[in-house]
Amino acid sequence: MDGLGGPNPPFRTPTFVLTHRPRPSVEMEGGTTFHFLDASPSDALSTARAAAGSLDVRIGGGATVVRDFLAAGLVDHMHLVQVPIVLGRGVRLWDGLEALEEAYDVEAVSSRSGVTHLTFTRRT
Repeated sequence: MDGLGGPNPPFRTPTFVLTHRPRPSVEMEGGTTFHFLDASPSDALSTARAAAGSLDVRIGGGATVVRDFLAAGLVDHMHLVQVPIVLGRGVRLWDGLEALEEAYDVEAVSSRSGVTHLTFTRRT
C-alpha cells in the first residue's frame, strides 16, 4: 500500500481512516500507521484522542466527513479554504448545518486570486 507521499507518508503518527469496509492496520515507513475504522464520528474521535494523549487531533476529509463532525459538535477549530472553481456537483458542505455560525467566531481572509480562508473557532 502506498499512502499519501508513497511508502513514507508525512503524518508520522497513527492515522485513523473512516470506512465502511474495515481492514487490518497498515504500518508505513516513518511512523505512520493507518487504522481503518467503521465508527461514528464521536467514537472515531475518542479513539484518536486516546492515541494522541496530550497532543492535538486533526480531522481531514471531504465534505461529508467534515459535515458529520461539525453536526456532532466535535470541532473546536476549523480552517477551510474556498477556491472559486466549481468541479462537478460535489457534496454541499453546509447542508444541514444551519446556524452553525452561532457556535463559532468566524474570520474570513480573501486573497487577490479569489481564494478565501475561513477560520472557525468555537465560542467558549
